[in-house]
Amino acid sequence: MFVRIVKMSFDENHISDFLENFNLNKEQIRNFEGCRFLELYRDKTNTNIFFTYSYWNTEADLEAYRHSNLFKNVWSKTKPLFNAKPEAWSVEKLDSLQ
Repeated sequence: MFVRIVKMSFDENHISDFLENFNLNKEQIRNFEGCRFLELYRDKTNTNIFFTYSYWNTEADLEAYRHSNLFKNVWSKTKPLFNAKPEAWSVEKLDSLQ
């Protein structure tokens, strides 16, 4: 399994635009081939900082999404809203306790 974490920071006046765009597209992202899980988090202290957390079957699946029209559409609407450069990590899950 391939895990992707993306940190995004927005101007306060763009948060509702980001959330609206995310909510319009989250089902399509989650149902994109190879995506097994998708969550959105918001920092409790700095409420303009958000994280997406997604599971992908393979790195190739994530790359297919990143080159898709869906991603291009979502990103073209998200990118202008940032107030800092987004950060992304691709990580390997080593352990999980429930």
